[in-house]
Amino acid sequence: MKSKEKTIDRTLSVAPMLDWTDKHYRYFARLMSAKALLYTEMVTTGAIIHGKGDYLAYNEEEHPLALQLGGSDPKALAICAKEAYKRGYDEVNLNVGCPSDRVQNGRFGACLMGEPKLVAECVSSMKQAVDIPITVKTRIGIDEQDSYAFLTEFVETVTDAGCDTFIIHARKAWLNGLSPKENREIPPLDYARVHQLKRDYPQLNLSINGGIKTLEEAKVHLDTLNGVMIGREAYQNPYILAQVDQQLCGSNSEILSRDQVLEALLPYVEKHVSQGGRLNHITRHIIGLYQGEKGSRIWRRHLSENAHKSGAGVEVILGARAKMEQVS
Repeated sequence: MKSKEKTIDRTLSVAPMLDWTDKHYRYFARLMSAKALLYTEMVTTGAIIHGKGDYLAYNEEEHPLALQLGGSDPKALAICAKEAYKRGYDEVNLNVGCPSDRVQNGRFGACLMGEPKLVAECVSSMKQAVDIPITVKTRIGIDEQDSYAFLTEFVETVTDAGCDTFIIHARKAWLNGLSPKENREIPPLDYARVHQLKRDYPQLNLSINGGIKTLEEAKVHLDTLNGVMIGREAYQNPYILAQVDQQLCGSNSEILSRDQVLEALLPYVEKHVSQGGRLNHITRHIIGLYQGEKGSRIWRRHLSENAHKSGAGVEVILGARAKMEQVS
């Protein structure tokens, strides 16, 4: 099986976000950017190995696509990495950043920063199983273990196991006392620490995550780092992705308007609904498409009030857009 790993453009990636970055969101995001690296929601090894659903389903249009795994059993992670490889995923990413109680109880997520040797075993096991890149998403520290020395020891240990790509959320995580939401907001951002890490380990492929809201901010980080990962801004203001390829990746492709993005999405919506899917499974992801535009509040309200109704189809989306025109 062993062959040379494919090269992935990591200039801009969209963070794995639980309940948000499902296959419908990812299809929508891909309409705006061909270059952005997309990540699944975190999927636990237990769900893949023992669950009854297909937790690895995606649309072929979503490539390049990475699977984020949650787990700490090297053997189970290798099994899941193999399955991801068979299914055509471009990368497998290990979650060492999520601070929720549920994740800690499963002994994975941010608490794994305190067990770098175990993370190294997990990485090694997956790398031996597949050829696609194995990467790690982590924080800069946990609880009182938040020194630069702690971060470098973690990175060096995991690097020795064969991982050369880290996505680093530039906040530490408090494993007790803060909710996941608070852990995204209360611990202060320390971008300088991630930039220092790149200067000290120039051979590593480092992406930065946390609080980045504009492509201009991304460009500043890209002067030093290999990549930028954006999260909530890419979900709440998804049209930010429309200029990623041109502004960050040197593409000369056309920048679609918001209306062109919507038009391109409609056939996907029609297919989903015709197969028995609920309209609001998709519309919840496009609520922010017209953020900042005149009539955007009407757009959001019409979708919110009507997309969940039985039998709702594309006419709800078209109706929301038409209502926007009435106030223009």
